Amino acid sequence: MKTIRIGSGAGYAGDRLEPALEVIEKGNVDYIIFECLAERTIAIAQQEKMKDPAKGYNSLLEYRMDKVLPLCAEKKVKVITNMGAANPLAAAEVIKSIAEKNGIKGLKIAAVLGDNIVENINNYMNYDVLELETKLDSIKDQIISANAYTGAEGIIEALKNNADIIVTGRVADPSLVLGPIVYEFGWDSEDYCKIGKGIMIGHLLECAGQITGGYFADPGFKDVEELWNLGFPIAEINEDGTVVITKVEGTGGKVTPATCKEQLIYEIHNPKSYITPDGVADYTGVTMEEIGKDRVLIKGASGRQKTETLKVSIGYKDGYVGEGEMSYGGSGAFERAKLAGEIVKKRLEVTNVKIEELRIDYIGVNSLYQDEIADVMFNDKAQCREVRLRVAGRTINKEDAVKIGNEVEALYTNGPAGGGGATLGVKEIVSIASIFIPRNEIKTEIHYKEV
Repeated sequence: MKTIRIGSGAGYAGDRLEPALEVIEKGNVDYIIFECLAERTIAIAQQEKMKDPAKGYNSLLEYRMDKVLPLCAEKKVKVITNMGAANPLAAAEVIKSIAEKNGIKGLKIAAVLGDNIVENINNYMNYDVLELETKLDSIKDQIISANAYTGAEGIIEALKNNADIIVTGRVADPSLVLGPIVYEFGWDSEDYCKIGKGIMIGHLLECAGQITGGYFADPGFKDVEELWNLGFPIAEINEDGTVVITKVEGTGGKVTPATCKEQLIYEIHNPKSYITPDGVADYTGVTMEEIGKDRVLIKGASGRQKTETLKVSIGYKDGYVGEGEMSYGGSGAFERAKLAGEIVKKRLEVTNVKIEELRIDYIGVNSLYQDEIADVMFNDKAQCREVRLRVAGRTINKEDAVKIGNEVEALYTNGPAGGGGATLGVKEIVSIASIFIPRNEIKTEIHYKEV
């Protein structure tokens, strides 16, 4: 039975690079994926592209590819990544330039396009927005990006045309892995039992170090050795859709049924119905067996027919967040921090700062759980000897957001006593909304560049 090996090189936009290089060099993989795209990531990338048409791809693309391309050329490893973000064409051109700089020849680069529908967004103004319970028209003037979650079809076509490096925009995370699986094994894209298995494998790999113990670790409860040297996962995939999850021998972390189970249900609302552009995966029949150190055999996933619609992630400007922080320590720290918060709140009222939403948190006391739970955790808050005040407010105008941090900083000389380490800042908010559009309105395009 034919087997392929696919490694994970990144689980988010800013992930570390060394484990990916180790996977390429020592993992005996056929493919490596770099999953670097989230909803807000692509909206921010679209803003960058609007400022500079040559930008809009992942900010670490040059850094990663300068190290990855020579190794992949040497080891004959194909790369599939969504680091193209809002501008896969520009990303492909950058990759070509890096290959030329490194003297690499015989490389075919594919840019997969079609997810970006922002130019046609006016066609969907009457569509329902999932998060806002209103029509898209209500945020029409704030929209900066609109990207449909597309599937593996563009990746499969690029592989059929002998692409070595494939860079995409908003391809669904599991599709980065499903594409080479379907291509290598010649699976029918409508054999949804197999497609469901491929979706599961992609989901297991997409977050890189999470499945090898990273997000799993909890000292004293779920101990993981050498997290500083965490190895990224490798999937050994059989033609029938069974898979063994493992990692490079000698790296930190671990692969066990427990780490794999946590990743399997990560971000899954309904294990029986995980909807992706390629099909609807069913995880309820999945079994896991530890067959060796850092080797877990996984099988039993299934699937159903893909939906007639695709989800579109829409980024829109949603005002500003202004914030300020100040630390208080020693005896009476909580009482002084609380008084400081009350002062700032009153100052914002009397100076007529227009705030849509205000939060006053005491970091170390209630910033994660708010007072209902914090009151149970701390019987006597006076015992807290180190407290950091955080005041944050969401505003429509930037000028109002600036005033929030200014009022916190003013506590230095306007009391209470002993405050220090003030910080302040303002961020423009990019929020995310979602609509569903007919699948047949998305047209995939592939552009090739050769070195």
